[in-house]
Amino acid sequence: NGMPLAAVVTTKAISESFCNGMEYFNTFGGNPVCCAAGLAVLEVIESEKLQERARITGEYLRGRLREMQKKHGLIGDIRGAGLFCGIEFVRDLKTREPATAEVSEICSRLKNSHNILTTVDGKFDNVIVIKPPMLFGRKEADILLSALTEVLSNLGFIDPDSYSHTPT
Repeated sequence: NGMPLAAVVTTKAISESFCNGMEYFNTFGGNPVCCAAGLAVLEVIESEKLQERARITGEYLRGRLREMQKKHGLIGDIRGAGLFCGIEFVRDLKTREPATAEVSEICSRLKNSHNILTTVDGKFDNVIVIKPPMLFGRKEADILLSALTEVLSNLGFIDPDSYSHTPT
């Protein structure tokens, strides 16, 4: 799944420390096929303006999530950059008690009922992380938002003492 490709960014002093008679060895160093694939990926990112699209879509997604936050008291915070987005869920906005059981159930329902994969993260497993591919656009964001709205609207009470942790 993918091509092995890496880059090293360093200072001149560190780079010059390799000029001591010892050769630097890397299994995939300079592989022309991997370099061509990497260059092609960078060209597509630039020509299709995928970074700009990610920024615009991410801002749209977080803005809509902030609107959703006003209607659903479980949403405590929304953060992220580009398409990477974290939604923190809390049982109480004042005490910030983590909504761990609820997040597990929300994540499961998104997967089971809507075929949407998310990740549970955070110190208390109360953050749903969304990290879609760069081709994710407004249409896909709307599908996600619609599914999340449906799940939150029908969530009901989740007993924190009898929930099953959702592995992600």
